[in-house]
Amino acid sequence: MRKQPEEIPLRVRRLQRSELPVGTIELANYLIGKTLVHDSARLRLAGRIVETEAYPVGDAAGHAFGGLTPSRRSLFLPHGHAYVYFTYGSCFMMNVSSEEEGKGAGVLVRAVEPLEGIAFMQRRRGTTRLRDLTRGPGRLAQAMNIDKRLDGINLCARGKLWLGEEVRPAGPIGVSIRIGINREIHRQYRFYERGSPFVSGPKRLRE
Repeated sequence: MRKQPEEIPLRVRRLQRSELPVGTIELANYLIGKTLVHDSARLRLAGRIVETEAYPVGDAAGHAFGGLTPSRRSLFLPHGHAYVYFTYGSCFMMNVSSEEEGKGAGVLVRAVEPLEGIAFMQRRRGTTRLRDLTRGPGRLAQAMNIDKRLDGINLCARGKLWLGEEVRPAGPIGVSIRIGINREIHRQYRFYERGSPFVSGPKRLRE
């Protein structure tokens, strides 16, 4: 049986909103290498962000394109809030609001490298295969127990779900078209850490 890597409890600083760039493309690039943390009373789940997709203002592929509705309210909050939605009738996905208040746009967090709470993630996902725990936005949300209850949370405040600084510097960042959409498919709005085994998508979009 393959031995799992030893977990070292993270000492990571919470990011302040003033550190996050205002702008969807800029934020999608900035988040590569940063830490996503979900705390509970008994457990910390954490992962290093290795893949994002930008859905800027006016993007026909973005949820905000249809305008402000109660279910999309979080996308119109100031940059640094969570927008969590249920999709495909099977999974949740998490975005980070990315513009000034009132401008609907977000960054989809597509994949993280598991760092802490791995045993819990394995139980949630029903697999011990480390690279498959959080590779893809639906898997990520399931493994890190992210659901609609966390929609609208301030990711830069003291709360259960938050963004932290890098635990180590990001490697070279690749840029490509986005995955799994049928509008604005030519846009080079996907960012990922080159060479990371935790990035999702076909091989040609991971190198």
